[in-house]
Amino acid sequence: MKRMQDRVVVVTGAARGIGAAIARRCAEEGARVAVWDLRQEDAEAMAKALQLSYGVETHGCAVDVASSAAGNAAAQAVLARFGPIDGLGDNAGIVAGAQLKKMTEEQWDRVIGINLKGVYNCTRAFVDTFLAQQSGSIVNISSVVGVYGNFGQTNYAAAKAGVIGMAKSWAKELGRKNIRANAVCPGFIETPILGDMPKEVLDGLVNEVPMKRMGQPEEIAASVAFLLSDDASYVNGAVLEVSGGLTI
Repeated sequence: MKRMQDRVVVVTGAARGIGAAIARRCAEEGARVAVWDLRQEDAEAMAKALQLSYGVETHGCAVDVASSAAGNAAAQAVLARFGPIDGLGDNAGIVAGAQLKKMTEEQWDRVIGINLKGVYNCTRAFVDTFLAQQSGSIVNISSVVGVYGNFGQTNYAAAKAGVIGMAKSWAKELGRKNIRANAVCPGFIETPILGDMPKEVLDGLVNEVPMKRMGQPEEIAASVAFLLSDDASYVNGAVLEVSGGLTI
């Protein structure tokens, strides 16, 4: 039997990039997957693709994770469709970088609203369900930037550090109820978010990685699927770097 057979997993920001890879891996492992993304058509398209490829039940929903009302409404739709959920992949995020002296309040608010508050909103929307069933796994997608900082990314680094802090706090609060919370910190991953970067910049980034290549979304998804599954039944409050050794 597949290790996530008939489990219910919600993945945010799941229409592309790392989120899409997480959704695919969970479906491949037998999970029923709720695909959350900002645009309804994108969420539905990914949900349909998962259903066709893996034969699992899916649900696509447009959710602005920065809105607690939107998160609560989407959570209720998932619970009505599937019943209690087993796992939550808090992945939705954006980048809006600038040096501190040039960063606008709008840039700060957008990134904090989606990357930090969004993780809080989505997890808060399901915590009562997790507590009622006394089980569940939460995986926050952070970044090595949240651990070590990065030039021109004050807002992103703050948000990604924050989701690590939340995962550790939830691990302490909810662990006694058999609810696990962990964080995964990707390094340089080959996703559309890097599409606008000049080749020479990308080459310079790759040169910093001991493995001399970027990671693939599927490599992050494998780690997330592990943490969502019972194979990680005693992993709680962990911060897993998946970076090819970038931070050594």
